[in-house]
Amino acid sequence: MTDDGDFLSADDARILALESSVLTGHTLKLMVLSPGTPIDLEALRASVQARLVDAPRGLERVVAGAAGERPRWEAVDGVDVAAHVRRRAGTECTTSEDLCRVVSELMSEHLDRSRPLWTLDVIGPLADGREAIAARMHHAMVDGIAGMRFLEAILLDPHDTPARAGISRSVASDSRPAPSPTLGAGDWARFAAAIARELGHPGSRSPFDRPVTGARELAFATMPLDALREIGASRSEHATVNDVLLAAVAGGLQTWLGDAADGLDLRAQVPVSLHRRDEDPATAGNRDSFLNVDLELAATDPLERLDRISARTRMEKQAHDPELLYELFHALGAVPLVDAVAHRITDTSREFSVAISNVPGPRVPVAVHGRRVEGLFSSSEPAPHHALRIAAISHSDQMGIGFCTDPTVTPGVRELAEAVAEAYRELQRAALGEVL
Repeated sequence: MTDDGDFLSADDARILALESSVLTGHTLKLMVLSPGTPIDLEALRASVQARLVDAPRGLERVVAGAAGERPRWEAVDGVDVAAHVRRRAGTECTTSEDLCRVVSELMSEHLDRSRPLWTLDVIGPLADGREAIAARMHHAMVDGIAGMRFLEAILLDPHDTPARAGISRSVASDSRPAPSPTLGAGDWARFAAAIARELGHPGSRSPFDRPVTGARELAFATMPLDALREIGASRSEHATVNDVLLAAVAGGLQTWLGDAADGLDLRAQVPVSLHRRDEDPATAGNRDSFLNVDLELAATDPLERLDRISARTRMEKQAHDPELLYELFHALGAVPLVDAVAHRITDTSREFSVAISNVPGPRVPVAVHGRRVEGLFSSSEPAPHHALRIAAISHSDQMGIGFCTDPTVTPGVRELAEAVAEAYRELQRAALGEVL
């Protein structure tokens, strides 16, 4: 091992510290490949090994820091790629239901802290000839956008173009710009206004407010990106794709919860990436803030719900709430006790009921060893008192949505995925008329 290394950022160290016997700390990206010849595992390992030079975090592990210091990254001599890139045993000829079961198991398994914090598990072949690759990456190593950058570096290629040609209009070019230079930790009046908007009106007691175990259950849904854009463009005040996604999720939750939804004021926490275009993608970790958005379950008309959600997010973005909150929490981070209290308040189930993330993925079709990625999905784990987590990721012409629960607390995640898909179709019919 080498003796040098750099310390985890305060954000990354805090995320690492959240890992426990019931929390694994990682995110999962599921890539479903088109039917074809089964992946040559040794060739895949050799390709990943050669490409890791472009993703140095994939060659480093986390080691504990000295007393009073944060953990640090340490380069690993001779990374055992076979331990990171493997075929999941016993998954041949699986069905789509079996695929969900396998990735649910992976979500509940901890990554090996003695190694770099990522794995690629090949699953299948399924009965129809498709295979899947489940990529797990620790959240202390990457957030959503940095995770896609990592996969672009070590695994993905543009479809029908030479390998390593580069992925046009990748997530790296879609990162948000740097926060406004007018923002500053001393601008307390603006901080106070952002706190009042985002944290000043707690919602109802959440149905997901339960302690969680280490069990995980996943389900997935897809929506066409063009239709999401058309729905947003049909409104008098233009709604974003993410607004439409939130409205569809809200409609699905209303149906899925049934009578239990009556009178509920559920709020979604929506992570907002603050990555800068000039960052080094090889070492980018977490740089996230958030918006808290009322899901408007009381609205019976899907378009009214969409318009209310869109108006809220528009106002929050125009006021620069994500940037202000990021600056505020980093100012508070200088006082550990105050920082811990602030995070404890913002993370309560009354401030938000469910986290709903949306990460921009590749805008062009991508492939793994010549096999087109037909579906790309994301999954993030629940948290204590937040037993449901929803994660979306765009890819080419569709959006893949992953639903992750602790089934001992919140069973029926597959039914939730179906309810959200139907709520999207209802929203599409209301906005655009009957669609074949």
